[in-house]
Amino acid sequence: MDDESLRRLAQRLRRDSLISTSEAGSGHPTTCMSAAEIVAVLFGREMAFDPKDPLRPGTDHFVLSKGHAAPVLWAVLKEVGAIDLDTKTLRRIDSPLEGHPTPRMPGWVKVATGSLGQGLAASCGMAIARRRFGDPGRIYCLMGDGEIAEGSVWEAAQMAAHERLANLCAIVDVNAQGQSGRTMHGHDVEAIAAKWRAFGWNAICLDGHDVGEVSRAYEAARREETRPTVLVARTLKGKGSKLSEDKDGWHGKAFKKGAELDGVLVELGDLPVTVQVEARTRGAARPRPVAPTSPPPAPKWQLGEEAATREAYGEALVRLGAVDPRIVVLDAETKNSTFAEKFKLSFPERFVECFIAEQVMIGAALGMAGEGYVPCSSSFAAFLTRAYDFIRMGVYSMPAHFVITGSHVGVSIGEDGASQMGLEDIAMMRALIGTTVLYPSDAMSASRLVEQAIATPGVVYLRMSRPKTKVIYGPDEQFPVGGCKVLRTSAADVVTVVAGGVTVAEALLAHQRLAGEGISVRVIDLYSVKPLDVATLTRCAAETGAFVTVEDHAEGGGLGEAVFSAVCVPRRELLAVRELPRSATPTQLLAHHGIDADAIVAAVRRVAAR
Repeated sequence: MDDESLRRLAQRLRRDSLISTSEAGSGHPTTCMSAAEIVAVLFGREMAFDPKDPLRPGTDHFVLSKGHAAPVLWAVLKEVGAIDLDTKTLRRIDSPLEGHPTPRMPGWVKVATGSLGQGLAASCGMAIARRRFGDPGRIYCLMGDGEIAEGSVWEAAQMAAHERLANLCAIVDVNAQGQSGRTMHGHDVEAIAAKWRAFGWNAICLDGHDVGEVSRAYEAARREETRPTVLVARTLKGKGSKLSEDKDGWHGKAFKKGAELDGVLVELGDLPVTVQVEARTRGAARPRPVAPTSPPPAPKWQLGEEAATREAYGEALVRLGAVDPRIVVLDAETKNSTFAEKFKLSFPERFVECFIAEQVMIGAALGMAGEGYVPCSSSFAAFLTRAYDFIRMGVYSMPAHFVITGSHVGVSIGEDGASQMGLEDIAMMRALIGTTVLYPSDAMSASRLVEQAIATPGVVYLRMSRPKTKVIYGPDEQFPVGGCKVLRTSAADVVTVVAGGVTVAEALLAHQRLAGEGISVRVIDLYSVKPLDVATLTRCAAETGAFVTVEDHAEGGGLGEAVFSAVCVPRRELLAVRELPRSATPTQLLAHHGIDADAIVAAVRRVAAR
């Protein structure tokens, strides 16, 4: 398209964004108006894409990190012939044209955005995947200037520079207006560019409303071969309307249908433009890896052997990675503790070190998932809390599939103390819609559950412990998602003890002690916390009439609450961590917090006597 046609296309995008948001009665038209030329030049001239096939290998992909500008994305996709939808259905319950982008627009949107500060991390993951796996397509990520106050943006910026992602181009729409006032730097594009340069980026300042400048900036970014590039574009929020241009108070506000909207549309004009985009690629791409057709080798853990479940995580990654080329592993500089380093040593080209930056680790994993890979991310469970919003947005990016492993859970980690103890992770992962939460108790179950995690769609969380425990399962045991293992049972059982992770060993020890007293109890290893094996739990409740749950996790939202929210048990006790922990040995801490074998024995006696 020539420059005049691009100027006209930008005006068409403004008009459509105004009309669709006014029809919806809500939305963010002014942020669309500031980005109109940026988007028009990108889709009208710069990007290599196939309007009929958004997933075509060798093509570029666009990530709208400032997700509230979704109307301008829907508008340009319609203009270039990528979608055939009425943009006036924006924000309607029966329409895929949502208020912020989600993969309900398949292919054109691979990751959900709108929680600001996340798009660049996902773009990093996409760019890394494409560079490492032979796809010449580029990634473009549009952010707002208010958004770059988020620290996660700079986590992603340093990662992109470290990885030398020359196939990544970020654009900052510097319209100087935030939600409730001026942004940090206003229109000082040089100050913003200086920050990016300090992080190792090629930064280009430009007038974001001059289609010629915008086009030359994209071309310069494409010529850069050693660094990622950011275009720092000075724009005006509400551009084209005297009522809203560079005015405060217009964020998230649609123009009123009638005289107000009609007046702005007259200002913008309605010049005809022919948009004809030919399908093109950046070049040939290697075929993407596909799921294996043969099963992986079996785990080699031996009965009675002592090993930590986190060790089995590393072993399983290597075992599965040997047959499944889709698996990529990301780690937050804890690889020697999570044992993800085993995968790095075996498959360095499929390992990404994210350093101490859990937000970018999860965001990059989400981006890689969007590229068709199965990312496995790991860190201490306690530190995943800082990335929770990224995990949440991963859920909204369904059908994206990725695995998250939190290690060093609970007070059983011992002397390192409270800051290192993951005590909230079951609760936070259970709370997310559609997630799967798996909690192995020994190395064999851990290894098998990694297999299940790889095969289970959506966001899957694996909870791995620090201490070594004895292997209690043989190589033929299977651990289907939604199941549990009844480890001890008899017709004389008076209480069911439901445990998970390290407390399974404590429950088995308690069973032995109670048997010596003539008290028979049932023991369940609840390795699948979400979904639950409700049928087995219900049957055990009917047969024994009493439950004791025991977990190395805080009381709120954990294993016990999961069980008791699903099964009615009149006589019950929930053993969990109820006070702030401190440094001590694992044995001391399990005893102090009432989740060891002695505590289980005492709880069983109390419940049985009721």
